[in-house]
Amino acid sequence: MWQRIGAMVFKEVRQMARDPGTLAMMFFFPIMQLMIFGYAINSDPRHLPLAVEVSDNSQYSRSIVAALQNTTYFDVTQVPGGYGEGDRLVAEGKVQFLLTIPPNFARDLVRGDKPQLLLTADATDPAATGPAVAAVGEAVTYALGHDLTGPLARLVPGAGPVNLVLHKSYNPEGITSHNTVPGLLAIILSMTMVMLTAMSVTREVEQGTMENLLATPLRPIEVMIGKIVPYIVMGVVQMFVVLLFAAVVFHVPFVGSFTLLSSVTLLFIVVSLALGFTMSTVAKSQVQAMQMSMFYLMPSILLSGFAFPFRGMPWPARWLAEVLPTTHYIVLVRGIMLKGWDLSLALPQIGVLALMLAVLTFVAVRRYQDTIA
Repeated sequence: MWQRIGAMVFKEVRQMARDPGTLAMMFFFPIMQLMIFGYAINSDPRHLPLAVEVSDNSQYSRSIVAALQNTTYFDVTQVPGGYGEGDRLVAEGKVQFLLTIPPNFARDLVRGDKPQLLLTADATDPAATGPAVAAVGEAVTYALGHDLTGPLARLVPGAGPVNLVLHKSYNPEGITSHNTVPGLLAIILSMTMVMLTAMSVTREVEQGTMENLLATPLRPIEVMIGKIVPYIVMGVVQMFVVLLFAAVVFHVPFVGSFTLLSSVTLLFIVVSLALGFTMSTVAKSQVQAMQMSMFYLMPSILLSGFAFPFRGMPWPARWLAEVLPTTHYIVLVRGIMLKGWDLSLALPQIGVLALMLAVLTFVAVRRYQDTIA
């Protein structure tokens, strides 16, 4: 009996060793998870981009800006030059925070009038702004404590020498579902579109129907379009279901254009289907196609900004995330739904998705031609 069991074990080990997908699951999948969770994921993001709008260039203003940077939560990346430019930078997502120092700030501070500081935060992702906002008040008080000396020391005790006004844009209540539910649309579409399409060609091979398909006069691009059209309809239905639940159940605000959101969603669906079709031409079995889908979906969930703050990740992880279509679509859907983006603001991300579609379509058609050959 033990010899027969040993022979069976030997046979299974050899079969596993010959399967590249199984070996990849054995070694690379744990390594990928370790790298993502141990290196890329950060629930306390730092070095967030800050724009500083200074109308009073005094030593107190400079001390406050320096103190904010010393907390390591903020990096001054923009200095708006005109009225409203800072708000535009926040709306476009180029900065996470905008600090506005009003005119006559130093004069009012010295008089003891407790001038106001306005900190505008892009609160579409509460997890990215929470720790940084908590550090602002203490940093401002600490900075002015060094400057307010001698006769001005009387201004430091008590509630502080200034009034810090916090304005949370686009999600003032900090409701998590307003950030999560729009991102879920990207994750749901990725899971269904990529995974189902990835098994389409391999299913034809395993069921023996590929020969019948090759005998038809269909060209590769026609086969590709014919396979993905039904899934496009499925994706559109999923979009309506998610948006309906977002509005009725979770009360997620929708301040942008529904037509624009539908258009970019359709583009993302086609990109995901092209990616799945490309995987199906590489995999030799449905099991391998499923494994390849998992290798794509795991980084899409963890690195795209859906589950964890995107700006809290190190630069190598962000570069990897930029290759994922999910990352760009999440930026689009949150920008349109929560910030009211128009076509001009959405155009850069749309261009990236369109470029990905062109590349994936070319690769998929070439790979399918090789499969025919």
